[in-house]
Amino acid sequence: MTAGGGSVLRPGDWVTFDDGEHQVVALAGTAVRLRSAAGTESAVLASYLMAAPDFAVTGAEPLPEMEPFGLLETLPEPARAAAAEWQRHVVEVETGLPPGAEPGTPARDEYDPATRSLTERMRAKAAELAVSLRTVEGKRSRYLKQGLWGLVDQRTTRRWEATGRADARLVAAIREVLDRETNVSTGTRSRLIRRVIKTVEAAHGEGVVPLPSTRTLYKLIDALATGRHAFGSAVTRRQTANRPEGPFTPTFADRPGEQVQIDSTPLDVMVILDSGVTARADLTIAVDVATRTICAATLRPVGTKAVDASLLLARMLVPEPMRPGWSASLRMAASRMPHRQMLGIDARMEQVAAKPVIVPDTVVIDGGKVFISDTFLRACERLGISVQRARPRTPTDKAIVEATFSAINTLFAQHLAGYTGRDVTRRGERVEQAAVWTIPELQDLLEEWLLAGWQMRPHDALRDPFRPGKAMSPNDKYASLVAAAGYLPLVLRGQDYLELLPVAWRAINDYGIRIGHRTYDAPELGPWRRQHSGHTAKKGLWEVHYDPYDLARVFVRTTGGWITTPWVHLPLVNAPFADFTWDHARRLAAAAGLDDANEADVARVLDALLTRAENGPDIRTARVIGRTRTAAALPAPAAAPEIENTPDPEPDSAPSEVVPFGVFDAHAEAERWL
Repeated sequence: MTAGGGSVLRPGDWVTFDDGEHQVVALAGTAVRLRSAAGTESAVLASYLMAAPDFAVTGAEPLPEMEPFGLLETLPEPARAAAAEWQRHVVEVETGLPPGAEPGTPARDEYDPATRSLTERMRAKAAELAVSLRTVEGKRSRYLKQGLWGLVDQRTTRRWEATGRADARLVAAIREVLDRETNVSTGTRSRLIRRVIKTVEAAHGEGVVPLPSTRTLYKLIDALATGRHAFGSAVTRRQTANRPEGPFTPTFADRPGEQVQIDSTPLDVMVILDSGVTARADLTIAVDVATRTICAATLRPVGTKAVDASLLLARMLVPEPMRPGWSASLRMAASRMPHRQMLGIDARMEQVAAKPVIVPDTVVIDGGKVFISDTFLRACERLGISVQRARPRTPTDKAIVEATFSAINTLFAQHLAGYTGRDVTRRGERVEQAAVWTIPELQDLLEEWLLAGWQMRPHDALRDPFRPGKAMSPNDKYASLVAAAGYLPLVLRGQDYLELLPVAWRAINDYGIRIGHRTYDAPELGPWRRQHSGHTAKKGLWEVHYDPYDLARVFVRTTGGWITTPWVHLPLVNAPFADFTWDHARRLAAAAGLDDANEADVARVLDALLTRAENGPDIRTARVIGRTRTAAALPAPAAAPEIENTPDPEPDSAPSEVVPFGVFDAHAEAERWL
């Protein structure tokens, strides 16, 4: 039913709704009372009724379709002008006046609705335009249903096909070959054309599928290879092909710790290892999705172990202490985070850095052996943390931590000596010689930068909902989310942190505790020397926890609590050292003829090793030694025989046999030397 040119709904109308026929009984404000054919009455909102997929008014004309205004903009100007001209004629047939006519303008006699029927008006328009009556009827019908779009010449709306008129079998072969190029080395278009021809001939026979000219094949390949990087970077090509076909789903989190993503990757900086050799280090980070806080970050030599992930988890849950030399502006007390509330919970917050302690509810990891190890999974289970594994070869499942690695390289790594660039094409000359930082030094730099350069820097993904034009820093976002959540998570206590460290069972002797040819002792161990621990399953040994990346001290659990026990030769070493550093120092001591079981000798070698690593390798000395060794390995030339002062032979004597020189063969000479 219509009124005033628009569709209306009145009491008494029959409508289709909820897979049944209903009669409108009454209208009350925005509610419609319906009575079904079975006599059941119901009341629904008018907006809900009209939005139902199967809603329709029985006997009423369907609502007109809206014009696709966006598609009209894509048409050529002649096509739009022709459609507008037909619109003027159709409106004149329908109303008697063309669109835009001045008020009071009389209708022409042949189009006056008062004296002429619709059929007569359409015949008059057909005679005026020299077209058939059927043409005018079709234009009017399409205009009433689709508006201006119904008057457009549909030949001008055909979509452009990238393949043109090429044979469908040839197009299928090109797509097949392009798919096979994903995991192979990048080649040229001529190589691809050759493979396409071979594929077509193998599938359909030689000469069956018509092949265009070489120039047309180049154009066809470029059109079908758009977005594939088929002739560019092989890495980009594989990454593009590995993207999920569905839409990207952003990862959301409403509170700190709701989801934390953990991953590891080599850092684009050359560092000096304890052996003096330069190499890249593995960077493992944990990123909170809600605040973009880098909860913890550790640098290790290439080959991250399972204990590294567990230690990263432990470092996330304890406050970050201030280091000597750090600016006072990096203290939590100088930030906008809820420092006083945290201080009331944990007194350690008095001297901590301005980085929030976030207790994760869920951690997202990949399938790396480091993160699916029993050590890491048991640690998460003890802390009540849910572990969610990303799908294989799907980096978008943990896209935030992947993007954070790129940001670290851009904002931090590229400013360091020894920066390598993200690939070999961006690497400078002699990058190894520019390396000056050891892993402990770089770790300290990284932690200070995380406080000053990351936690206080506005992040584009952190926006104030009331001021979307202003980006927030991770610390500011944490403060706002904590206020919205209404609670503060309890951080890990000191003894809880020690529980996550690896365990060794040892006896407490008069000289202390021996672990890995190292002796640890402290006066507090006095009451427990030569005593049984009470653990019969461990034969009376004591529980000793240690950090494999800081062997300067161990932690002994006694009946009176934890005792921190330092290494007895710690004053001989001027830097922190790890277990692999100690093992290498023992090998160096043995190679030097020293007793690798003597702690003092190994400690001196270890101190020299760390000092050499701090200063970096002497490249010039190494080259001189290398050249000397190479020269010494060359065979010495044979001594020239003494020349006797003998008279020349007589001319009539028989000449000696002449041995001719052979032709020099480089390949044969190389084989002889090999």
